[in-house]
Amino acid sequence: IPAYAILSHTWGRDEEVTFKDIQDHPEQAKSEAGYRKIELSGKQAACDGLEYFWVDTCCIDKSYNAELAEAINSMFRWYRNAAKCYVYLADVAMGSLDNVDQALQKSRWFTRGWTLQELIAPGSVEFFSSDDKRLDDKKSLEQQLFNITGVALAALRGDPLDSFSVEQRMAWAEKRTTKKEEDKAYSLLGIFNVFMPLIYGEGTEMNSIDLRKKSRNVRRHQQITISLKGFRCSEATQSSCKNGFWSVKMYSLS
Repeated sequence: IPAYAILSHTWGRDEEVTFKDIQDHPEQAKSEAGYRKIELSGKQAACDGLEYFWVDTCCIDKSYNAELAEAINSMFRWYRNAAKCYVYLADVAMGSLDNVDQALQKSRWFTRGWTLQELIAPGSVEFFSSDDKRLDDKKSLEQQLFNITGVALAALRGDPLDSFSVEQRMAWAEKRTTKKEEDKAYSLLGIFNVFMPLIYGEGTEMNSIDLRKKSRNVRRHQQITISLKGFRCSEATQSSCKNGFWSVKMYSLS
């Protein structure tokens, strides 16, 4: 797999560009509000010398349950292996910023369940405002990120997560929310290094209990099988800017 960038963001209401949009109506997709962050990712990846980037909204075909399950169980690995992770803060604009720290504290990105692993897993995380301005990176902001999230500085710096107790890791996610109840547990699969089949309808409590059991079992036996297919380049997801300054390919799951 060649070096790639990956996007971290919060989903908007009915404005995201999906896999089907890119595949069936690529030109129309460019007029959607959600395309702005895809374009940002492509331009920034090109500036960083990367040919490939990956965005969950349009690189996962969610009409196939098996592919969705594979993606959710592999997501932490994909973020960890990314050369760059770009965090798009839709509710932070440079023009209205008096203080970057205060703006970060108010951002919805820090309240969502899925973004916890997207903060912890990558080695390089860069934050961008909604008007495409780079704010700073994880290394420079680590104290502020600790103050906002409660995630240990050692974890933000890349220390093995199994060196932190189950209770510590659960505490990092305690105040975070997800749209679907079960996703509060599924968004932690990578944090606990476990594989779990996705069964919606069981609720958070049952999934959290199962997650805790599996995590403790991994610590006891020091081994677990993680399912990871990887990426394939999809010609249907190639994207280029009209001015010709960049031309990058998004990755789709195989």
